[in-house]
Amino acid sequence: MKTKNIILSALLSISFLPISAQVATTSPAKAGQGGGASAVITKENGATVVNTTTLAEDVEGYAGPVPLKIFIKKDKVEKIEALQNMETPKYWALIKRDLLGKWNGLTTKKAATQQVDVITGATYTSEAVIENVRRGVEYYNKNGKK
Repeated sequence: MKTKNIILSALLSISFLPISAQVATTSPAKAGQGGGASAVITKENGATVVNTTTLAEDVEGYAGPVPLKIFIKKDKVEKIEALQNMETPKYWALIKRDLLGKWNGLTTKKAATQQVDVITGATYTSEAVIENVRRGVEYYNKNGKK
């Protein structure tokens, strides 16, 4: 009985803590800050790299988030790499083969508005990738240009 009261007391005291003490929050890192996995803009092999993990954490494909790394040199998309996700390997292979290269060589301004067709059979995931790219290049256009 005493153990139940201690647990109950602990639970009640937690519920009255300020929200900021109960929930750890993260926000996108500003350009040039940090360098860990949560940093939005980093440098890699002479390219500016935008990581969409936190920028588009609310954007989901069929099986969950589909974060990307967008490599940009001289305000042009050099390449886009997929980060770990839970998509079906068969459909993700289609996305990698037929969709991720659609922005290569485009200026970041053009890439932000580029109309790209979805991959048949992988519509949700295609739409999530397109939104990740849009958010990533828009973030770069506002925060990453030097």
